[in-house]
Amino acid sequence: MAKSLLLEIVTPDRLVLGQEVASVTGAGTAGAFTVLPLHIPFLTSLAVGYLSFRVDGVVHTVFVSGGFADVAFDKVLVLAEAAELPDEIDVDRAKRARERAEARLALERRENIDYVRARSALERSVMRIKLHELGKSGLGLHPGA
Repeated sequence: MAKSLLLEIVTPDRLVLGQEVASVTGAGTAGAFTVLPLHIPFLTSLAVGYLSFRVDGVVHTVFVSGGFADVAFDKVLVLAEAAELPDEIDVDRAKRARERAEARLALERRENIDYVRARSALERSVMRIKLHELGKSGLGLHPGA
């Protein structure tokens, strides 16, 4: 029986993570999921949020912005639009993005803006900031929280 599975997180630019893990938990667009070794294969689209994985009893998190998770018996392949480990997150940039998104949303009623785009930018920046702060505190977080 397999005691671990390979987690690979790939963006269009790079391999973010390639590691043997005990479990993977993610936020799919249809709901949260957890994968253990020998899990039945499935494919799911990912929501903006966190992907967490357990290694030697320690939970680690990764910011993921959209994409897909392809689950096999011994591997989880995540093809993400964007993915960042907590220490890679530029918090100042995320805060500026949050401020821009909040300003665009405030103008929603007065101007014709792309509400979905502004809301999505706000969600991504808030998740990045939250994950960075949790990474610094050493606390884990469940996807979609």
